[in-house]
Amino acid sequence: MQHITDAMVDQLVTAPDAQQAMLEAFTSFGNERAAMQKRIRTEAGGVKLSTLGAVIPDQQVAGAKVYTTIEGRFSFVILLFSTVDGRPLASFDAGAITRLRTAACTVVAARRLARRDAATLALYGAGTQGVAHAEQLTSALSLQRILVSDPYADAGMPRRLSARCGIPVSVAEPDEAVAQADIVVTASRSTTPLFSGAAIRPGAFVAAIGSSLPHTRELDDIALSRASAVVVEWRPQSTREAGDIVQAADGVLPDGKLVELADVVLGRVTPRRGDDDIVIYKSVGVGLEDIALAGLAWRRLQQGSVR
Repeated sequence: MQHITDAMVDQLVTAPDAQQAMLEAFTSFGNERAAMQKRIRTEAGGVKLSTLGAVIPDQQVAGAKVYTTIEGRFSFVILLFSTVDGRPLASFDAGAITRLRTAACTVVAARRLARRDAATLALYGAGTQGVAHAEQLTSALSLQRILVSDPYADAGMPRRLSARCGIPVSVAEPDEAVAQADIVVTASRSTTPLFSGAAIRPGAFVAAIGSSLPHTRELDDIALSRASAVVVEWRPQSTREAGDIVQAADGVLPDGKLVELADVVLGRVTPRRGDDDIVIYKSVGVGLEDIALAGLAWRRLQQGSVR
């Protein structure tokens, strides 16, 4: 059984590859040809062990992602199996897969939920995930500028991010950034809302991807109330893990407002019905994404597709 490193994944899989893999995986899931395991967290002595996984016969793979969390730092591993004969295929350092698949899923959602004339991205958090989202979104959409709100970013961040994305980047205060943005990405570790939901620009697409714990949230109830829909990857996991949803007041998320991404991908629902609709995509990260991308990297390696 081969071990595939993060560096190998980056050589094997491009961002458009990852986006196509996410699209195909959610198509399989929406058509009941794939299944997921909810994340299970076990903790003792300040060390957390988490596991989640998926079975995707359309891609001939099944597997599990296992990782530790110690003082806020993550260490990921994926184990991949064949659904044809059950044999183990590979193990992975899953940092690159986590970075790629999260942003790729946001692009899949944005292509269906954001306005076509979206020009300004507001980015909350310029860490690993924030940068990955900025790069993938600017490559996939016709964005013209990025406004960043990150109290921990250094003075050189705007210049570096601009060089990577090819469009102007500037720093803005939280409510100022969201008031000007057509697309909003929250990629923080904040435990409380990052901005006032009242400041969200009409017609905005909001991707909240930073929080996957029930006691943390990046969006307030005003943001959720103003949204025409809140799109999630998988309702059973999202309603248990997403603090934005778990902490929402009664009546903020009535039946029918939560929509699964697979239904959007398959055209069963259309969350955006007008240019002024605000649509939220709330991601917690699901095993389907990890195993689909690991399967793609494995197949590329067998084909000798290292760049």
